[in-house]
Parts: sequence; C-alpha cells; structure tokens
Amino acid sequence: MGFIYRSLLTYIKISFFYTYQKNVHMSKIQSLEGLSSSRFDTPAILKKLAESSRMLAELKGVAASIPNQGILINTLGLQEAKDSSEIENIVTTHDELFKDDLLPESVDDSVAKEVLRYRQALRIGFEQVRETGLLTSNHILLIQAELERNNAGYRKLPGTSLKSSQGEVVYTPPQDPKEIIRLMVELENFINDSGSYLVDPLIKMALIHHQFESIHPFYDGNGRTGRIINVLYLVKEQLLNIPVLYLSNYIVRNKSEYYRLLQAVRDDDAWEDWVLYMLEAVRATSEQTIKKINEIKVALFDYKHRIREKHKFYSQDLINNLFTHPYTKIEFVMRDLNISRLTATKYLDVLAEEAFLEKRRVGRINYYINIALNEILIN
Repeated sequence: MGFIYRSLLTYIKISFFYTYQKNVHMSKIQSLEGLSSSRFDTPAILKKLAESSRMLAELKGVAASIPNQGILINTLGLQEAKDSSEIENIVTTHDELFKDDLLPESVDDSVAKEVLRYRQALRIGFEQVRETGLLTSNHILLIQAELERNNAGYRKLPGTSLKSSQGEVVYTPPQDPKEIIRLMVELENFINDSGSYLVDPLIKMALIHHQFESIHPFYDGNGRTGRIINVLYLVKEQLLNIPVLYLSNYIVRNKSEYYRLLQAVRDDDAWEDWVLYMLEAVRATSEQTIKKINEIKVALFDYKHRIREKHKFYSQDLINNLFTHPYTKIEFVMRDLNISRLTATKYLDVLAEEAFLEKRRVGRINYYINIALNEILIN
C-alpha cells in the first residue's frame, strides 16, 4: 500500500534497511498522552532505567570537567554528524570531513559538506534550547531547514511511504498536511509540558523519538532531525549541560534492530521493547562517550604540560585551538591567538617537528593534524 507521487517539486522515496517485512495499512497514530505510563514500571525497564540514568549522570560530570566545553561540542559534534548521516547512507571519511571543515574551498566532496550541515543544525537547535528552555516546532523546523538547506517545511504533498530493502511498503505515515500539523502541535506540547505525563525523561525521550519518526513530517531529513531532537531534549531536561550524548553510533551498529522495533510498536504495540532498546542505547553510548572524553582530556593535558615546559609561546588559547579543530591551519591560529601569520606559522611548524602535529598540504595550503586527537576520534 502507499502512494508514490512524482512531481516537479519533489520525489519522495524512503527505504528502511531491515529484513522484517509485512504489509502494513496506514493507521491512526496513537496519542502519547493516552499511553499508560504504568506500562513502563516493569522490572526490566526500571533496572535498565537505573543503569542508564547513572551512566548519563556520570557523563554529565565528566563532560563538565573539560575546561573549554566548545572542544567537546565541536569534536564530538563532528563525530555525531558522521554517524547520524551514515544511518541514512550518507557516508564520508573522517579525513574528508575534517578537511572540508578546515578547507571547504579545497575539498570537492558534497557528501562531507552535507554531513557538516548536521553539526550546524545541531548548534542552531542547541542555541534555541539554551535561550528559551523549550524545544518547539519552530526550533525543529529550523533544524531541518539547516540540514536540507531549504524552507519546504512540513510535507504538503502525499506520497511518502517507508519501505523494506526489497521495496515493500511497511508503513505509510500521515498524508494529510493538516493532520501532520496537528500531530506536531501535540508532540510539541508533550515535549514541553513536563507535568502532564509522569515518566522519567529518558523514557519520555524514547516515546518522543518514536512519535516523531512515525509522523515523518518532512520530505527529507526526518531521521537526522529526530536524532538531534533526542540530545536536545536531554539538554532541555537538564540531564546534560551540552549536547554530547549521540545515539547514532549505537544505532549504526544495531540498525536492523532499530528499524524492527520502530515497526513492532506500530504493528504490535510493543512499546516496552522499544523503550528498553533506547535505554540501552543511552547506557552504552554514555559509557562510550565517557571513555572518549577521558581520552581527550588525557591528551589535552599531556599536550598542555609538554608544550608549556618547552616553549614560551604556550597559551591556553593555543591548546583550545589544537583540540577544538582536529585539523587546524595558520588562519585559525592567527585568529584565536591574535598573532601574525609569520608567528602562527612558526608555532605550528615547531609543534609539527616535535610530533604534536602532522603537517600536510592541499594545493598551496598547509594544514596541521592533531595526532592524538585524530587517533581518538577515528578509533
């Protein structure tokens, strides 16, 4: 079932990559407010919730221990952009991604540029949540518009259907534009009214994510927008100070199960299994991110102490520059340290000679790779 429209404006085709196949008739999306919260009081969910909450709280504390929070926002944001885009089969390498962030005019890689838009969309959303304390429909529209670089907004034409890898329609989301708007207004209220549905925020995040993906309100970018909403909701609920919990890597490694459970809720009302999956994603990702942040912190303080011992040009601004940008360049150092080109070049060349950095060249432009940070991010 499902309609596929070709028009001068748009062609919508979305494929799900999992083997669970079933003919599914379009059905009315269940109101989250009507979903009994007592369903999530099972021993299995409460045990997993305790584990996930404890690990997430530890992540919040570890992230706060990095003196410059922008380092994590930038570096881990790049990593999330890569992983989240990979779920949608938008694949690039770390090298192309870092080079395009550094030298956009020198890299002919439209995929890397598309991935970098994800990080920018995340930043836009984070700024909105931080300023307002809310996560609204307008914020979600801004995020998706940055991802896709258009202002198409919510779907106005019918035709979107979700398919298996064999091309069989498994789910048809709402087709009526008025219904999409109504459902998004309901979801906005559910997100921002903390008193109307009394469940733990991590459980609520799982419900919000499923509802958003089922509404599928945009022509494109629904998956990536939905994953940005996840982390921004945790920031809104003050479970995190900055957006550093990114579930995309977990979903990449468990993609078939992710799609199977999304559909199992629609087919079999299997909310408990879905919530358990998302809670485990939070636990495993928090644990992985804590390890990565601690590795970044060790490398940062190692560079800091060794450069300070040997060089009078040491400064905290220099360290911030080297760890905010996996790949840096002379212009970045000039800007961040307020120094001349000659001085910035001297600093970077000395650090490259001493194996803090690796010096490379693209055309006539030199750039410098933070060896320790690059290894952490790639691994």
